[in-house]
Amino acid sequence: MSGVPFLSLVIPAYNEAQRLEASLLALREHLASANVSHEVVLVVERSTDGTLELARRLTAGQAAFHVIGNETQLGKGHAVRTGMLAAQGEIAFFMDADLSTPLTEISAFLAYFDAHPEIDVLVGNRAHARSEILKMQSIVRRKMGQTFNAVLRAIVGIRISDTQCGFKAFRHTARQAIFSRQKLNGFAFDVEVLLLAEKLGHRITDLPVQWKNSEGSKVHLIRDSFRMFRDALRVRRIVDQAMRENIKARG
Repeated sequence: MSGVPFLSLVIPAYNEAQRLEASLLALREHLASANVSHEVVLVVERSTDGTLELARRLTAGQAAFHVIGNETQLGKGHAVRTGMLAAQGEIAFFMDADLSTPLTEISAFLAYFDAHPEIDVLVGNRAHARSEILKMQSIVRRKMGQTFNAVLRAIVGIRISDTQCGFKAFRHTARQAIFSRQKLNGFAFDVEVLLLAEKLGHRITDLPVQWKNSEGSKVHLIRDSFRMFRDALRVRRIVDQAMRENIKARG
């Protein structure tokens, strides 16, 4: 493939050796039939199971696949930011390495962008009335996720009802503006991204998705819930600082 791709898929990966080969095969098969120029940016956080070496071996000689190895394991937010700033496409998605949202949803999102040129950011919403949950999370994880989103809406004032769905898409201009300012490295980075998008004046909407829970989640119920709430309390301050810097830079 030559030239700048239209579509970029950014996939963060940490200790994903068991699932990576199946996911990369699914990506290759799906994109082979896609009528759009594309790239896949796989960002591997420093892992203990050989994920980086496996990723490089499985993608060797495939021009559309780019592997970035982060030397330290800082968190999903750091991996996504790395990939989104490296992506070249006019439209860039980030999605989870387990492909919990099926790749067929990419076409629906691209069609929506095409029909709605005013929209800059699209967010998958598992709670949407037309979403199809193929495999549910445990009731404990589901209730904790609902509680987290409710608290976020109260603390941060964000209107998106499912901030944590790992399937989001951005036009190029919005992506560069948002991720060049985004700072949180942990799982609450999605909230910062969406709040930055709102503050910068980008138009956001959510869409229904198919979604299935995958075993082997990297989110620890107690430890990471505490971290997410802690970071949620920091989001407004971080975003306000970013906006002050934005105003100062514009002079």
